[in-house]
Amino acid sequence: MDVNTDNISLVPKFQFSTTLEQQEHELITNPLLQRMKQVRKSLENDPYRPIYHYVNPEGRLNDPNGLCFWQGNWHLFYQAYPPEDPRQHWGHAVSADLIHWRDLPYAIYPNPEKCCFSGATLVEENRVIAMYYGTEVGEMVAVSSDPLLLNWEKVTGQSVIPIGSSDGSSLPYRVHDPCIWHQGGSYYSLSNGRDPWRPLDYLFRSEDLEHWEYLHPFVENDRFTLDGDDGACPYFWPIGDRYILLFFSHMSGGQYLLGDYDKSRQKFAATAHGKFNFGSASPAGVHAPSATPDGNGEIVVIFNMNPAKPTEGWNQIMTLPRRLSLIDSNELRIQPAGDIKSVRGQRTEIENCKISANQETVLDGVEGNTIEIDAEIETNGSSMVELNVLRSPDRQEYTRIAFYRNRGLRYPGSREGISPRECSDSLITIDSSYSSTSPDVLSRAPETAPVYLAPDERLSLRIFIDKSVVEVFINEKQCVAMRVYPGREDSTGVSIRSQGRDIELVSLEMWQMKSIYN
Repeated sequence: MDVNTDNISLVPKFQFSTTLEQQEHELITNPLLQRMKQVRKSLENDPYRPIYHYVNPEGRLNDPNGLCFWQGNWHLFYQAYPPEDPRQHWGHAVSADLIHWRDLPYAIYPNPEKCCFSGATLVEENRVIAMYYGTEVGEMVAVSSDPLLLNWEKVTGQSVIPIGSSDGSSLPYRVHDPCIWHQGGSYYSLSNGRDPWRPLDYLFRSEDLEHWEYLHPFVENDRFTLDGDDGACPYFWPIGDRYILLFFSHMSGGQYLLGDYDKSRQKFAATAHGKFNFGSASPAGVHAPSATPDGNGEIVVIFNMNPAKPTEGWNQIMTLPRRLSLIDSNELRIQPAGDIKSVRGQRTEIENCKISANQETVLDGVEGNTIEIDAEIETNGSSMVELNVLRSPDRQEYTRIAFYRNRGLRYPGSREGISPRECSDSLITIDSSYSSTSPDVLSRAPETAPVYLAPDERLSLRIFIDKSVVEVFINEKQCVAMRVYPGREDSTGVSIRSQGRDIELVSLEMWQMKSIYN
């Protein structure tokens, strides 16, 4: 097959040396990086551009791709749109701690594909394999083995799983975003196909990365996803003694299936399901995942987030990385990942503060729009506790974080030995209905997620506020996030209110957060 020269990228491309010392020296004077630094500098005063969440240095951002750990560093790839050729290339950033990210030159360029869409990486002993969807041609494979993953070579120079047959006959599968893993001496790839009726069903096998055979549908016992869900950006990895399949539905948002992997039949049987956002991805919501094992039986995942307001020169952002592990066989533990403590600055603390019922209490000294809040609350049976953040003094603007106790049965109420109260899910909500008075901000319905708290379990909240994003982790069991755009500079306050009963703010720590780019 001849290379399609019509799709050659207009973005400058560089060949780097193969030792770390030489690469670091070459990066100092790299003209593409110098341009990125200048653009990042020019955008740093944007009132909505986060300072401790990763934002790409120039242009638009879309799906994160190929998150992996290689030779002592975390690597994040993402769909980038360079200014001189705004087709998807793989952008690239590197971090030692999952928090402080350093921009690197674009990693994978289009040709023969028109655009480099989403995909995953597989780390081997001596190389990293990237598999992704190349528009108009099919699944592509590229490899890199240098210290900073700067040089990539495409296997065969063409698609390894073509989008169509050579003779025009119909195929039993469709190809789109793939993931890749290695098992029993073979490579396996799962493709979602963008088929709304069979969202995660196309499994392929290869011995050499060049020649792939289609096997069969992969997922069994999916009683959880909806008709119309597709399975973009899949990631399939072991977690504890089980397996997790993360994916993105263009209809329903980020999701996961937990289950068992039958390696003899090459089938994945789903036993549990969960979501990463609770509503459509746009506007202002969590979008697609990129996930990788951390080497200790857990998963690190990062998502992009959609905007809800036009911003000059940029649009989307990344969430904080999250660490996923198992609470039990069918339930995830969700925690912030990375060295968060390294960006903490000035600290404010409140202890043992009684909050009277039905009264909004403004917390003195607790304010800011780039802060972390760690709060532990004794709810005393209160049916609703709310924290209002990014609050203006007159309450014209605020973002509401609300906890509702016991709002639905976790298990059938007739389950022997378990009372309805003991098996009831609670709810956590982010409500941006009053977040902004600006006329060009798109409204998003409240983001409401189930979370299980035992009857005597205190409410623990970790809240991350970074200009235009609010992320809330609750009791390490759930996370909700949303983009918000306060229109007033004084929308920085924090208040708390309880419905019906007095509560105790057992402790609250707040830190002013520092920029990861300085």
